[in-house]
Amino acid sequence: MNVHGLIERNKNGESIGLPSFCTANQHVLEATLGFVAENDLPVLIEATCNQVNHEGGYTGMKPADFASWVARLASHAGVETDQLLLGGDHLGPNPWRDEPVAAAMRKAETLVRSYVEAGFQKIHLDASMACGGEPRPSFSDIAQRAARLCRIAEDYAPDPSKLIYVIGSEVPVPGGETDDMQDLQITTPERLNETIQTHESAFRKEGLEGAWERVVSVVTQPGVDFSHSSVRQFDPAAAVDLVAAINRHPRLTFEGHSTDYQPTSSLAQLVERHVFFLKVGPELTFRFREAVFALAAIEDRVCPKTVSGIIGVLDEAMNNAPAHWDGYYAGTPADIALQRHFSFSDRIRYYWQEAPVRDAVDRLLNNLVAADVPNGLVTQVFGGLEFDETSGDIRTLLDTHVCKAVSRYYAACGFGCPPSSDRKPTR
Repeated sequence: MNVHGLIERNKNGESIGLPSFCTANQHVLEATLGFVAENDLPVLIEATCNQVNHEGGYTGMKPADFASWVARLASHAGVETDQLLLGGDHLGPNPWRDEPVAAAMRKAETLVRSYVEAGFQKIHLDASMACGGEPRPSFSDIAQRAARLCRIAEDYAPDPSKLIYVIGSEVPVPGGETDDMQDLQITTPERLNETIQTHESAFRKEGLEGAWERVVSVVTQPGVDFSHSSVRQFDPAAAVDLVAAINRHPRLTFEGHSTDYQPTSSLAQLVERHVFFLKVGPELTFRFREAVFALAAIEDRVCPKTVSGIIGVLDEAMNNAPAHWDGYYAGTPADIALQRHFSFSDRIRYYWQEAPVRDAVDRLLNNLVAADVPNGLVTQVFGGLEFDETSGDIRTLLDTHVCKAVSRYYAACGFGCPPSSDRKPTR
């Protein structure tokens, strides 16, 4: 995949970008990779520092595990090796930010090494968080720590010339969504310039001039975010100064985080304004959850003696391990129950890999594959389907619903793709 060529086209005024799919959900990845193979697209799959790290992360996978797993899924889907790019997001001390900074940075170095040794090539260096109770680090401190991590990447990557870097972090810490966007502020040109200048200085001081030439994007806040219940939509007029500032840096683009749930037209407007990487995560598993709940409603009608009980199994898993949602949702018990299932922050996404939940999803799909499902029941629970779209395989219904998100991100990024409902079964 020639990312540098795509970025050059974007900087020259072409509305071209690259979706960044940040998920470790197997069903979502299979649907995404099937869509990619069918439409002959480039694909960027990312893992975050909390999700996948050298200690296992919340998925239990180390970077090498994740890389080999995604490679197998891609090969099975028919995605060629040169179509696939792996990225590491927020690589730095965040998972260990409660530890003293020296200890947290040593672990961050091991984290970065494990990612590049596993073949990840797009590396977001993020050392912006305070560690061990220290004051918030300065621009200079953040840049020096990022350069230190870059040195590790350059020293341990099989071919460092293939690495590309993203710097900066004007967004909440990974997984740290709240329901309050009142403090959301668009990155100022001054903050953008100081981020770039301090990082360039730190890289050069570390002897990383070659690596600096492969820094392709800066994470900024262009004015997009989402909470549990609402979406802050992109306002192009409010980002005029920020866009003008990036235009003064010929090689650099923006990386947009938390772009989930933006209207497709807003995603396209972001790409037009040099937000080259559009990251999406919770929206993908939100669509997956919608599809599973819809299939569960079908199962209740056609398999009354053998139901998987998937929704109850999910609730039990969330109650048994509440750390991923408790403290994030607020209100009455009824409010919290609704948020646990239906919030945009989609904290239910942390539970799909639990063994009882995986087994229940498998039972659900197997039950429906074996059942005689009336097309009219499919149209009832899957809104928006044409009548000739209801007779396909049950797994294709699931994939198609997930690809509502996938296809619109590619459309916003300038890739002409058929609607997700037009895709053929791939598994």
